[in-house]
Amino acid sequence: MEEIKLDVQLRTQIGSKKIRSVKRNNFIPAVIYGGKQKPASVQVDRKVFEGITRLHRGENLIYHINVLEDGKKLKDYSAITKEVQLDPVTDHIIHIDFNRISLTDKIEVKVAIQAKGDPIGVKQDGGSLEHVLWELTVVCLPTQIPQHIEVEVSHMKIHDAIHVKDLVLPSGVVAKNDPDAIVLTVAPPMKEVTVEPAEGQPAAEVEVIKEKKKEPEAAAKKAPEAEAKEGKEK
Repeated sequence: MEEIKLDVQLRTQIGSKKIRSVKRNNFIPAVIYGGKQKPASVQVDRKVFEGITRLHRGENLIYHINVLEDGKKLKDYSAITKEVQLDPVTDHIIHIDFNRISLTDKIEVKVAIQAKGDPIGVKQDGGSLEHVLWELTVVCLPTQIPQHIEVEVSHMKIHDAIHVKDLVLPSGVVAKNDPDAIVLTVAPPMKEVTVEPAEGQPAAEVEVIKEKKKEPEAAAKKAPEAEAKEGKEK
């Protein structure tokens, strides 16, 4: 995997009011963490960064970040995105956290799993392919991070399952998930269950149990009172 060059500007404006000014100028506030160096506050050109993410949607990217101040290069880092915060209303990027990395040290990342083909159990038997695990956690060098993990499912029949241990991973890539965890499976088709009526009983007949009337019980309670009253009258 190649690094993508990304020029960022050193950000000296700190605080909510200053950040609003950064956003108005069409920049995204960001922080670079990790390594043995202190966090660096920077700002990223919104148009450039959103263009990169649209072009590489869903991929793990390695950036070669050049930190500039007044057009002069101060430092450069290899980094990956740690978190991208989105506005809950507009869905626009409002903040980015980058994580410094070394190209010679292994890192832990999540990689998307993609199914390839149409299972036999779906085409011929009416089953459905169930995607149980959508991402795989792997450990590898940054330059060995796969864009995605492709899984061939054409051979799968009803009740077949592919587990983590069955996945074929690129050289140098090791999965951290439970080896017995199910990634994909083919479920049988849904069947309607018809309840057969008992012999001699109409299919639509339903036993209805009505609530007993409460009057007799009430009358029973009133009986002693009535008897007592009659006794007094006599």
